[in-house]
Amino acid sequence: MSTVSWITARGLFGRRRFLMLFPLPVVLVLLAVLSRSLGVDPGQWGPPVLVGLGLAVVLPVVALIVGTGVLGAEIDDGTVVHILTKPLPRWQIVLPKLAVATGVTAVTVAVPLYVAGVLAHSVRLGLALALAGCLGALAYSALFLALSLLTRRPVLLGLVYVLIWEGLLGNFVSGTKVLSIQQYVIALADRLAPTSLLETSVSVPVAAVMTALVSVGFTVLAIDRLRSFSVAGETS
Repeated sequence: MSTVSWITARGLFGRRRFLMLFPLPVVLVLLAVLSRSLGVDPGQWGPPVLVGLGLAVVLPVVALIVGTGVLGAEIDDGTVVHILTKPLPRWQIVLPKLAVATGVTAVTVAVPLYVAGVLAHSVRLGLALALAGCLGALAYSALFLALSLLTRRPVLLGLVYVLIWEGLLGNFVSGTKVLSIQQYVIALADRLAPTSLLETSVSVPVAAVMTALVSVGFTVLAIDRLRSFSVAGETS
């Protein structure tokens, strides 16, 4: 598993898409610093920056870039053949890649979320956002990794989920929030550091259970899907 993780990390850091991870987190921190330095009331800039940008855009987009790249890119360029020819159970391929995707996403997102949370409210809120963001990174990574095995256009479908399901429908149709990873993250962060800056109708028990179900469910789906791949990287 360590070898697969090393190969995955080396391939991820060597691809151009890795450079796409930094602009959004930097913008998040800059907006928080600018708002704080200008003396703007956190009640005015906190929700749009922390939730509207941090949890609704930065977290899922970074997870999408990384999650679809740890295995999907190898399928596209054919290098997945080298892994599939190894006598490894498929879970020993999927789990290390999921771990790398989750780790890279969590580190990339947790730090700016922590900084923005501290500037907006307190260290406690910063830690809550960072921890909830890490859990969200796991759920998003499992989802997008599975999508990279289910379709040839995982990025497109991932954007549909993030922008349409979570972004558009989530704001107008309350029932869709129960199936929104973004709402789970908000609920968990608000439980760890209650504040008016974070609001959601999803309860903490539902958020915790659904986060676990999404993470485990899509991981199992990815493992099962990879079993159907032949040496050529195509489904049998």
